Amino acid sequence: MFWIIASLAGLAVVAFLVRPLLAGSRDNATDAAYDMQVYKDQLAEIEQDLARGVLSPDEADATRTEVSRRLLAAADAEARQIRDHAAPKAASRALVAGLAATCLAGGGALYLVQGSPHLPDQPLKTRLAAQDAAFAARPDQAKAEAEYLRIRTETPPPNDEHMALIDQLRAVLEGRPDDVQGHRLLARNLGQLGQWADAHAAQAKLLALLGEQATGADHVDHAEYQILATGGYVSPEAEAALERGLTLEPENPKGRYYSGLLLAQAGRPDLTYSLWSRLAAEGPENAPWVQAINAQLPDVARAAGIQPGPGVADIAAASEMSPEDRQEMIRDMVSGLAERLNTEGGPPQDWARLIRAYGVLGELRLASNVWNEARTVFADAPDALALIRQAARDAEVAQ
Repeated sequence: MFWIIASLAGLAVVAFLVRPLLAGSRDNATDAAYDMQVYKDQLAEIEQDLARGVLSPDEADATRTEVSRRLLAAADAEARQIRDHAAPKAASRALVAGLAATCLAGGGALYLVQGSPHLPDQPLKTRLAAQDAAFAARPDQAKAEAEYLRIRTETPPPNDEHMALIDQLRAVLEGRPDDVQGHRLLARNLGQLGQWADAHAAQAKLLALLGEQATGADHVDHAEYQILATGGYVSPEAEAALERGLTLEPENPKGRYYSGLLLAQAGRPDLTYSLWSRLAAEGPENAPWVQAINAQLPDVARAAGIQPGPGVADIAAASEMSPEDRQEMIRDMVSGLAERLNTEGGPPQDWARLIRAYGVLGELRLASNVWNEARTVFADAPDALALIRQAARDAEVAQ
């Protein structure tokens, strides 16, 4: 199929290139003939004008003589063109054949040298499977930490007083190895000091002490310390900790944020955008994961080929502008979101953003239209509909 399409494309290019050559010879050969026909028509018109009395016999004779002279000149020109273009016409055919052969054979030869004629098809399913396999073989926690330490250019400033307290706590825990609260306090303080590797080691001891009593938040904290110890890389060990934490607490916001980060690193920014959009819409605005999402979501959207819509922070920033600037800023952001929802659809958080944005703009009719459409789209998703309904209430288009 590839070679058939390539050959047809090559023939189309050749036809486009040689058309002027063929048309030029044909046009040159017919110019004089066209002139001769014009003069013949003029002679016939002279006779008609003479018969109607429009021209006198003397005027008709003078006009007839001039047109006849031009007719003879055109006949001579036609003879010369036929004679002069006989050889070039043959040459043009040779040129056309050479050009066609060069385009087709040369293009094919160039592809064989520079292309990949033996490369198999790359369907999406196969590419995703290869991507998943490569991600599964990524470096483990220890290798990632070692690499991060090698390239790390900044280290947290030392806090001798704080470290002294931690040393004292460690000394206490040596005599009280089963002290759950002590190990929890140690891990937390090591994290506050930026000692992430020591923090996740301390958290691992805490999890071992807690056993089945460990909460989802405990496992998510362990994953967070591991991720921060590698500079933001989600290792297989951190992924396992996240999975355990979210199994116990599926709605844990910190765990969901790091799951989105994992998806982005696995080459699925589309899933990251969907997950982070929902999480950011839930708030609160000052949550550290919401602030991190707002900082990264535009890049994630671009990687996923998505036109991001206005977020909570965007609308809040717009409220501090002059009325004219605020209207213009929000309209620019809203237009892209409205177009995407109209053509591609989107998660309920995007529908809620659009309704709120229309409310800020004072476009209550448009906000109401979006709300009515959302009730049909999400009729079988009560949780999503509840989220959108709250946005419609904020925009004062729903009760």
